[in-house]
Amino acid sequence: MRLFELLLLLSNIGLYALTVLLKKGRRRIPVFFASGIATLLLVIHWTMEGYRVQLFFPYCITTIFLAISGYSYFKKTSPKKIPRFILGSAYTAIAIILVVTAGLMYVLPVFKLPEPTGEFKVGTQTFHFVDTNREEIFDEAREGKRELMVQVWYPAQASTGKYAPFIPDTQILRYMAANYGLPGFTFQHLKYVSSHAYSGAEISLAQTSYPLILSNPGNGSSRFLHTSQAENLASHGYIVAVIDHTYNTFATEFPDGRITTSTTDNLFSPDHDYRTERENRDKLGKVLTGDVAFALDQFELIQSGQIPSHLKGRIDLGHVGVFGHSIGGSTAYDASYDPRITAGIDLDGGLYRLREREGLRKPFLFINSRSYFEKLKMVMDNRAYTDAELTRMGSTREWEDQVTEDKKLELERMRETVEEGGQVLYIENTEHLNFTDVQFISPIFKMLGITGKIAPERADSVINAYMLDFFDMYLKNQGGILMKGPDSRFPEVKFVTSLL
Repeated sequence: MRLFELLLLLSNIGLYALTVLLKKGRRRIPVFFASGIATLLLVIHWTMEGYRVQLFFPYCITTIFLAISGYSYFKKTSPKKIPRFILGSAYTAIAIILVVTAGLMYVLPVFKLPEPTGEFKVGTQTFHFVDTNREEIFDEAREGKRELMVQVWYPAQASTGKYAPFIPDTQILRYMAANYGLPGFTFQHLKYVSSHAYSGAEISLAQTSYPLILSNPGNGSSRFLHTSQAENLASHGYIVAVIDHTYNTFATEFPDGRITTSTTDNLFSPDHDYRTERENRDKLGKVLTGDVAFALDQFELIQSGQIPSHLKGRIDLGHVGVFGHSIGGSTAYDASYDPRITAGIDLDGGLYRLREREGLRKPFLFINSRSYFEKLKMVMDNRAYTDAELTRMGSTREWEDQVTEDKKLELERMRETVEEGGQVLYIENTEHLNFTDVQFISPIFKMLGITGKIAPERADSVINAYMLDFFDMYLKNQGGILMKGPDSRFPEVKFVTSLL
């Protein structure tokens, strides 16, 4: 909770207490002055922190109390006597409203992202790329070329002023809410969350160039949901570019105001057989992998100055990494076949296009959630689901047998990357969304099992530590301590390599 919104809520509770506890003849002056304090806090809150819909009722309560107590104070008379039943009902309603408001403030806080741990300040810039060589296949309503929005975080010169907002395009927040089946206003308060990056800042002069890392969000996600990871890597001397894969995000806003939403979910249907689902996943994957290759082409143009940017001449294209979450992690793996990419990381994503290529012969790190590891462990142990488990999952034995065949091939790919210097590990008490900034949005996600039992700040710090160590090892020829095996500083990290 922010300071003044918390104080406003407390002042409302104080007003309620004064009204209920003080006798009618003694409450006139205290309630009037308490109403004045609450109104002052409301004005400061609106001015400094901004309006949010979750505090609608405290705004109303403050205004109503000020009006009634002001009338009573200046007229020196009390309002007409209100029947006890109506008064009791009003007090009960106000109490319920205050409790609900406190709950909403807890469930949907204006949170703070973790501070980057590196020595560099962080700058950010967003690019709009158009691939004239690829037709857009996921928009049936219009013909056009494949377009991407790509946000970059990079080491910056010491800067002053305000940080850039966490949400670059606040218009997309209603689509984010719809993605979770919630009313459009639900996440509007996220526009007040700040990043730790300065928009358009000059790139740091501390080094002549910085390694490039390309990043890929998962299906129905967004580039801003990997802000904490990107900022942390940038603060340690990397240029990090997170790609909004158009029509695979819940929403992407383009410079001309167009907003695209997810259409790739249409590729997947419960009516499909497994082979169709796999073919559609491979079809989507091919486009996403193409996005990474195209983005890398564009950074070559930025490096040469053909696309204007502060980054001109400062990108180390000889040391390029890639990572991603969920299907974005699969994209990172598939994109790593590009000879321009040195190493990559998959955050809790199953692989696609497994039968189209030979094994990847370069360092690659797999960081999985506990849940995903348990699925892989079942395949390692050759354990089949019971009929009861299949019923609970809503699946069939035929379907799961085909999944198992794919997972066996996936495990073989993991073994091959370990031979090239990669690693496979999982993090205890994590779930799929602990690998994104979704875990910070609401503490109720942990209660509902959407994220794991691990504290979001701890999950973020562990994931960032291992990502940084891996990229340092292969893109900077330093670090690599955490890649050697279990570390007492991170007891929740479990290495799977021996099981492979």
